[in-house]
Amino acid sequence: MKFVDEATIEVIAGKGGNGVSSFRREKFIPKGGPNGGDGGRGGSIYAIADRNINTLIDYRYARLHRAKNGENGRGADQYGAAAADIVLRVPVGTSIFDADTGEQLFDLDRHEEQVVLAAGGAGGLGNLHFKSSTNRAPRQWTPGKEGEQRKLRLELKVLADVGLLGMPNAGKSTLISKISNARPKIADYPFTTLHPHLGVVRTSESHSFVVADIPGLIEGASEGAGLGHLFLRHLSRTRVLLHLVDISSQDPDIDPVEQAAANARAIVEELRLYDPVLYQKPRWLVLNKLDMVANPEDVKQRLCKKLDWTGPVFGISALSGDGTQELIWRLQEWLDAEREKAQVEQDKADGTHIEPDPRFDASRQDA
Repeated sequence: MKFVDEATIEVIAGKGGNGVSSFRREKFIPKGGPNGGDGGRGGSIYAIADRNINTLIDYRYARLHRAKNGENGRGADQYGAAAADIVLRVPVGTSIFDADTGEQLFDLDRHEEQVVLAAGGAGGLGNLHFKSSTNRAPRQWTPGKEGEQRKLRLELKVLADVGLLGMPNAGKSTLISKISNARPKIADYPFTTLHPHLGVVRTSESHSFVVADIPGLIEGASEGAGLGHLFLRHLSRTRVLLHLVDISSQDPDIDPVEQAAANARAIVEELRLYDPVLYQKPRWLVLNKLDMVANPEDVKQRLCKKLDWTGPVFGISALSGDGTQELIWRLQEWLDAEREKAQVEQDKADGTHIEPDPRFDASRQDA
């Protein structure tokens, strides 16, 4: 299936039905009084997040979504029927923007989360509502209200815990295929990855996390060069970025450490130019293709010194799998700790957090 992460649609809610002016006319009942019913409500258009959908391709071709109008009221106290609503199912992680103003309206990041894209118009009132002691034969009625109409831009940002970042051919696709169930295309030429891939890494029966692989970045990506800039938004929801750096060199005249340092600086700069918030995300350095260098430990130390890198650093060979187990275990530990902290913060915000009582600390060993 073709991966589509952006689409523009137009939604038009239904108009409410008109009220009606009618009077009860039956034999032997000369003064039956008003009995005009109300119009029905126009159909609304909703969006629901569905975790079973992973692309916006349906909305690339079906761009206009129009709900039906409500029925008009009738005599004999008959109200018009409300029109059926339209439900648009979108992938979890879809952000919805007003296409004209650019304002973000909704961010659907939970399964079955539902929002109103365009509300249907209310039905008009029949003359039944206007009778009174001084107006016993009202002929007033009101028309139904128009439904809302919007032009919207849908933008998908995939939900993943870990994002892979790096130059083309840094080994991102090989790594995700080695540690997860994802099977992206792998080849020895740049830009083999043309759209994001998601893979689930399972470290035990009850522990797992999701990794996102996007097309490789090149210098100038923040200004539109290459393919990676089209998909950088997918890294915005991740908790940590793995910056893969290829430390091998096919040219014996080129120092692999110098080349790797230049590539790493270029990627970090593109990240900073694209989105300062994304630039501030936790980032781990992963040195790939260690099996192709003579002295891996020396290369690792020299590269960290050149980059002034003090954060987590791992040396791996994505092709053979060397070092990948330690990497995913460390990632799982870190993610579990982050999730626990996020849950505590959420509980505090909701007012449901309970601080543990030190008097009942099970870890204490009282004599």
